[in-house]
Amino acid sequence: MERFGFVGLPNSGKSSLYNALAGGGALAAPYAFATTDPNVGVAKVPDRRLDALAEMSRSKKTVHASVQFVDIGGLVEGASTGEGLGNQFLSHIREVDTVVFLLRAFVDDDVPGPSDPLECLRVLEIELALADLESVESRVEKRRKAAKQDKNLQPLVEALDAAKELLAEGTPIYRGSLTADQRAVLKEEFLLTNKPVMALVNVSEDDLDRIPEVIAPVEAELGDRAEVIGMCVQLEAEAAQFDGAERIEMLDALGLGEGGLERFIHAAYQLMGLRTFFTTGEKESRAWTFRAGSKAPQAAGRIHSDFERGFIRAECIRWDELLEIGSWSKAREVGKLRVEGKDYEVVDGDVLEFRFNV
Repeated sequence: MERFGFVGLPNSGKSSLYNALAGGGALAAPYAFATTDPNVGVAKVPDRRLDALAEMSRSKKTVHASVQFVDIGGLVEGASTGEGLGNQFLSHIREVDTVVFLLRAFVDDDVPGPSDPLECLRVLEIELALADLESVESRVEKRRKAAKQDKNLQPLVEALDAAKELLAEGTPIYRGSLTADQRAVLKEEFLLTNKPVMALVNVSEDDLDRIPEVIAPVEAELGDRAEVIGMCVQLEAEAAQFDGAERIEMLDALGLGEGGLERFIHAAYQLMGLRTFFTTGEKESRAWTFRAGSKAPQAAGRIHSDFERGFIRAECIRWDELLEIGSWSKAREVGKLRVEGKDYEVVDGDVLEFRFNV
């Protein structure tokens, strides 16, 4: 399961965001390092397409896609040299696939720490870049010596040299000029700033009507290198304590509409390169996660390895077209099911049924 981690200064709202996604369980307190060990949870990925397919098929069971998320203890200035949780904190970041920066944009006299999201971003990026610089400096000469014997390592050495130059300026890799190939080569080095990044700006309840204005400086700073979302995490956490109609009613009463959590989860899901195909029937309708660019046998393998090993073909239709027709059997009767082979690249929103023989 893909994992995204919340990274922020102490009291930025990481534990509250965890509680909003998990429905509680993390200590959210107005002091630094209330979280010392990471909290790990699983978030359901809301999908109205799946809900509609389940209703069409009168499915007894509906299974949404899910992603894992990690609430990591607060990072402080000097973490790269051991301040705060130091290396313990940084090791937890290395284990996630995508980094979500929690940037505080609310003032609370009872909660210490900066309330300028750009200042929060500056500290986070510098500390992670310095930690990466130390890692690169300790490895590049070893890789250079090894490359004299193994020429296949030369692209890695060149990528490390380019990363070292960038990081020495305090610039994270994801913000720099490294090519896609260089970043791909560096992936096995597990560098902190070579991961996909989102920025979530945590605003006060009083600023709900000003979210575009509050997040604008962060959007301008990050450009197209990271998606920026604004929400009041505390209110989302409070609303998450309720289910179904009660939650909708509370969100509406707070003026949050459908809430920001769904948009955030979908953005994180997309950023990790994840897409969804569906299976549907009377017994179950389910959303299956696959990597963008996957071929039909790889998608089939998400259900069971035998499906991939013995793949013959896939019957396929778009989710909205299937809903319009009304059922899988009718779609087959009217010749709307496409038959796709091993080279078919699965598209987000496909409804599939696989034929295989092991």
